[in-house]
Amino acid sequence: MIRALFSAASGMTAQQLNVDNIAHNLANANTAGYKTRRAQFQDLLYQSMIQPGASAGQQTSIPTGLQLGLGTRASSNEILFTQGNFAATENPMDVVIQGRGFFQVRTTNGELAYTRAGSFHTDRDGNMVTSDGDPLEPQITIPSDAQSITIAPDGTVSYKQPNQTASQIAGQLQLALFANPAGLDGLGKNLYKPTDASGDPQVGQPGGQEGIGALLQGYTEQSNVSVVEEFINLIVSQRAYEANSKVVKAADEMYQQVNNLSTR
Repeated sequence: MIRALFSAASGMTAQQLNVDNIAHNLANANTAGYKTRRAQFQDLLYQSMIQPGASAGQQTSIPTGLQLGLGTRASSNEILFTQGNFAATENPMDVVIQGRGFFQVRTTNGELAYTRAGSFHTDRDGNMVTSDGDPLEPQITIPSDAQSITIAPDGTVSYKQPNQTASQIAGQLQLALFANPAGLDGLGKNLYKPTDASGDPQVGQPGGQEGIGALLQGYTEQSNVSVVEEFINLIVSQRAYEANSKVVKAADEMYQQVNNLSTR
């Protein structure tokens, strides 16, 4: 009965974490470039009363054994990098990646970070930056009097200036590709950094390397959170939490009966 209490308590803790994860997904349902996270769980250690395969005689062995588990725990909340829907905008600085690549961003501490959110702006010096002011890598500068800014599918950024017919090239956007993007470390602000699990970034030109993706100007990538699916997961998690709480109650009542017997 004590084992049942702790096993059920571990299930309640796991479902509480699952609800926290669902709440985070729903909170970012309208965050451009956000990628949903899926909580995953694994069973804990087992107490072997009878070891499976143990010898039952000279020529026989126990076929199944007797093992009692000790509950569950959260093992990970994997990032699902499926493509989000595209939303058309009237901003020429909005760009989406039609593939698995990431934009490179130079953060305030000088390190490189990576993002799927392609809503860019220009700072006072004309540098293309994120909404937090972090410049793109490599840095691209557009003059203040630039007109007709164009971002080609291959990442070439060009513009026209007044009284000029020919376009000027401002720079070239580069994308990074990871062998295991689910292993990236989330930093917040739609930024990720590589880890040993994700592998080192493979930098290339948009549309060049297989799978890295081409660019599409005038669109933003929406969150890939499915609100309907998250609500279904929420209901399932609530029911699992309720079931575990009933196990705690049942084990407590059984333990109370044992205590009553011992006091008679």
